[in-house]
Amino acid sequence: MYQICVSGAAKGDSVEEGKALAAELGVAIAKAGHSLMTGATIGLPNYAAEAYKQAGGIMSVGISPAASKVEHVMKYRLPTLAYDTILYTGLHYVGRDTLLITSSDAVVSIGGRLGTLHEFTIAMETDTPIGFLQGAGGISEEIQTLMGLAHPLRSGAMVTFNENSDDLIRELVLHLDIDHAKYKILYQ
Repeated sequence: MYQICVSGAAKGDSVEEGKALAAELGVAIAKAGHSLMTGATIGLPNYAAEAYKQAGGIMSVGISPAASKVEHVMKYRLPTLAYDTILYTGLHYVGRDTLLITSSDAVVSIGGRLGTLHEFTIAMETDTPIGFLQGAGGISEEIQTLMGLAHPLRSGAMVTFNENSDDLIRELVLHLDIDHAKYKILYQ
């Protein structure tokens, strides 16, 4: 079982465009038997977490920028219901993003704005495999252009693009299975 992070827009146009895709992604992660992690935020990550829970997902984890549940709900106005547990970090958004990505085995981004771009750069710098679920607009649709400007990419970076949630999760899991083959027992 891998920890798969869902990164994406909390607000903006890509939330409406990607709502159904985010739900499909949550279901795909649940069906594949992996845990789901998000930044415990609104928008696309929360739609994925809600669908994951409804599909019988085994463990949903939110990593909050807030220092407490009260701050999470009252100051940041973030959700709690779709998560089995939330880690209240007190790291604000920048620190939360780093902890979220480095705690994940792989990341799936959908739609997005500046925070999604930040999480992408963290994934690239830490060689965390990242897949982009296409079709929601936002930064996820511009990543290939940005990657072209940033060449050369890090040699260990795995970046993939797909319009189908199930196929994207299968591709990331296959990469992880190969990458972690000698540690397979640790991921059961």
